[in-house]
Amino acid sequence: MTATPTATAKQQPMQPVPALQAALAAEHTAVYGYGIAGALLTGGDRAAALADWRTHEQARDTLEAMIVKLGATPVAASPAYALPFTVNDARSARRLAAALEDGVTQAYLGLVAVSDTTLRTFGALAMQPPANRAAEWRGSTVAFPGMGALVPHGGLPAPHSPWAPHIPPAWHAGQLIRAGGPR
Repeated sequence: MTATPTATAKQQPMQPVPALQAALAAEHTAVYGYGIAGALLTGGDRAAALADWRTHEQARDTLEAMIVKLGATPVAASPAYALPFTVNDARSARRLAAALEDGVTQAYLGLVAVSDTTLRTFGALAMQPPANRAAEWRGSTVAFPGMGALVPHGGLPAPHSPWAPHIPPAWHAGQLIRAGGPR
């Protein structure tokens, strides 16, 4: 017997402008954060941080143009951002770079939820480079790039998450019921 989702109210797709604004905010954060990280790195790491910083500036400019084209005002960068942890040496700077890339990946993941096919494709393609950069900075990959803050340690959405109506109840317990029982 296989578990199937129960019928629930259909969730509305994310609107394009808020999704683009979230991606832009993540790019603003990355531009700021790479300024901090790059100051603490040397050699090849510093060169990589500089290249990544430039990449995020270009992505920021692209997103701003896309938002303006949709008739909205792009969200402005903050003058400063709170860092997720103390960054005071090369090791913590590399951790920050990975965290920044994870945040950008997560923001582009939000674009995959919009109804516009072109923006969905853009989001799916745009989340791949920061996921790869995060893996390079971290020195390892993660199972679902961009989903770290969205999915609890068990790997599946918690029952109170917005995705819960689409997840079979058996999965909430962390078990997948298959024909013939669990493997």
